[in-house]
Amino acid sequence: MSSMAAIVPRPPEAGLVETRQRGWVDPYAGLGAFDFFRQAPSPEISAYVDHFWVVTWTDLAEPYEQRIVSHPTVNMTITRDFHRLAGVIRGGFSYTMRDSGRVLGTRFRPGGFRPLLGGPVSELTGRFIEISDMYGAAGAALVEQVLAEPDARAAIALVEAFLLGQGPEPDPVAEEVAALVAMAENDVSVTRVDELAARSGRSVRSLQRLFRDYVGIGPKWVIRRFRLHEAADRVYQGLDLATLAGELGYTDQAHLTRDFTAAVGMPPAAYARLRSRA
Repeated sequence: MSSMAAIVPRPPEAGLVETRQRGWVDPYAGLGAFDFFRQAPSPEISAYVDHFWVVTWTDLAEPYEQRIVSHPTVNMTITRDFHRLAGVIRGGFSYTMRDSGRVLGTRFRPGGFRPLLGGPVSELTGRFIEISDMYGAAGAALVEQVLAEPDARAAIALVEAFLLGQGPEPDPVAEEVAALVAMAENDVSVTRVDELAARSGRSVRSLQRLFRDYVGIGPKWVIRRFRLHEAADRVYQGLDLATLAGELGYTDQAHLTRDFTAAVGMPPAAYARLRSRA
């Protein structure tokens, strides 16, 4: 198994640039409340899993809520409060930490859950499904084992073994999808579906069907979500909103403000003020 590596926080002016924080609302506010690490999957499962992540907290004096602007991925999370698979979540969501606890998460690669599901990933979009409902007694046993295992690395090994036991088969289409999602994420000049379709060599309709089947949601949403992640990062750094709207492909500043507020839970101006508290 790959070695576990803690993520070293960057200074507040780095905003949401770290993958560790990208999509976390006000990421530095929680640095004193909890610990976070992520671990790469073993080679045997890396075609399906992007990474494992673990959040732990101890003896919190007050509850701490962390809000997330979701990614176009399927996640499996196991904690004492819930143990479930989550399809792509269109809006933001949050989790409140109390007392002491641990969350072990498995983030699947975009398209990577399709071979494990054996059907369109869009069937999971916007839904939370209990692991035991998806996998029966074997899933329930996995949850019990993970919750009983105090060592996070050993718990990750349990999840890896369980997923490999499902017998997923490599899927070249899933690899294509992962590459297209990575392009949408990393190239901020991609702001429209027709641009991504042209680069993929597919028609717009073919790309839309592909994304619904393998990612669980259409390419327009995927592109716009990554641009919102970029917007949150750059608003946090103090970039002018009107300039940002034009660079990220929004029709105007008001359009960006509406999308930003719906996903992040506050308007850009309020989010920019969080920097003064970092």
